[in-house]
Amino acid sequence: MKQHQRTAYAVGLKNPLTWLSALLALAALAGFVARAFWFRQPDTDCWTLWIRDLLPALAALYFVWQLLLHGRDRVYRLTLPFWVLCLSFVYTAWGNLNWYWALALTLAALAGAYLMRRCLTGTMPDWPVILLAGAWICGICLFRHMHVVTVYRDPAELPPDWLGWAPEILLLAAYLPLCFAMKKLDDGKYHPTWGDRPDGRRIRSLDPISVVGTYIMPERNQANVYFQDKLEITALEKYIRAKRAAGYEKFSMTEALLAAYVRTVSKFPGANRFISGEKIFSRGEDLQFCMTVKKDMATDASETIIKLHLNPGDSVDTVYRKFHDALDEAKKSMELDSSFDGVAALIGMIPGIILKFTIWFLKLLDYFGLLPRFLLEVSPFHGSIFFTSMGSLGIPAVYHHLYNFGNLPIFLAFGRKYRVNELADDGSAVSRKYMDYTINVDERIVDGFYYATMIKFFHKLLLHPERLDDPEMEINEDIP
Repeated sequence: MKQHQRTAYAVGLKNPLTWLSALLALAALAGFVARAFWFRQPDTDCWTLWIRDLLPALAALYFVWQLLLHGRDRVYRLTLPFWVLCLSFVYTAWGNLNWYWALALTLAALAGAYLMRRCLTGTMPDWPVILLAGAWICGICLFRHMHVVTVYRDPAELPPDWLGWAPEILLLAAYLPLCFAMKKLDDGKYHPTWGDRPDGRRIRSLDPISVVGTYIMPERNQANVYFQDKLEITALEKYIRAKRAAGYEKFSMTEALLAAYVRTVSKFPGANRFISGEKIFSRGEDLQFCMTVKKDMATDASETIIKLHLNPGDSVDTVYRKFHDALDEAKKSMELDSSFDGVAALIGMIPGIILKFTIWFLKLLDYFGLLPRFLLEVSPFHGSIFFTSMGSLGIPAVYHHLYNFGNLPIFLAFGRKYRVNELADDGSAVSRKYMDYTINVDERIVDGFYYATMIKFFHKLLLHPERLDDPEMEINEDIP
């Protein structure tokens, strides 16, 4: 597939060059801080202080943080400190040099930032980074010499020589051992790059109408499509009884539906997409299932949310085990005890007007893919599908809305069982048992034909549930 042609890099913590690169960046951080707070000129304006010293200091800290914590799969993020240095160079040049020198430095900075991005994102060989960083070290020495001569007329005003060039040189030099520490990832898997989110990769090969449609209908509730169907469950109930006899004592309709959905997503991976920030993403092999669980069948009983991670290749046995492990964990106590309950209780303590701003800020972070991983993990609004069982309540399936907050694209509800007297082919009357179910989908993630084909496959699986035990599962990858 096209997305696998990009080279991905990883940096290991066992490599001494990784730690050398981090130490050089920390030394640069110390130099920027010293120059900003102890050796700056009295007439330095706020903009100059921020762009020349404080932002590069934060960039050096960011370099160390990303290198040590995310170097195994997100080396591409280390381009950001280089961009900040380029901004600092350009700002200083236009403030102190002649226009032709400033223009030349701006063009050089843009070219350098572009090449660094291409190298660290794996779209060109990594060896130019070494030449690029070396050339920049020489160039910044020349630039700093010109800057010092231009700004400080009186030799007595000159700052310590090493502070005039050392922080930038040290941060640039941190890229040299990084280049030798980077190792290509040849596992054939997709690895994140710019534009991806922590919970999914961006799909970049969509047709124009799919790209534009997310901006025409930016809210999830503007793109709801409801589907209702009924399922003849004679074979499914027989399958459930066979599973219980085989040792799965708590096997029920929920596990059967969930196992069938896993099989469906394996064949139709487009169902595991979501939309965030008007962009379409794929969760890949991470199928996140959410469900509300009532800890006791009483009107005043508390409820909580379970969330489990399934894989497209999970068998019925694996689905059963994962589901009941999560269910048992949620029902350990009558009190709220899940991770979601704890976070919800904490947020609920915030006063109303501040809570409204907090939710707005969380939505803003989610829009740009900056919501922390731990919040994505506990949030029931971020997932692949939400199940709700009306059958356990003795009522028909409801049409449940999708949430505008988060990125949950599919909601499935199934209702109580009921009997219908029908005519057989020979004209005799027969009694058949049915169960209604409804599906609410976000129509923007795939087209109607895709949804129709997927739902028909899901329905046929439930009519012939013995196919769920077939070890030969068709597993397809989503488009690039």
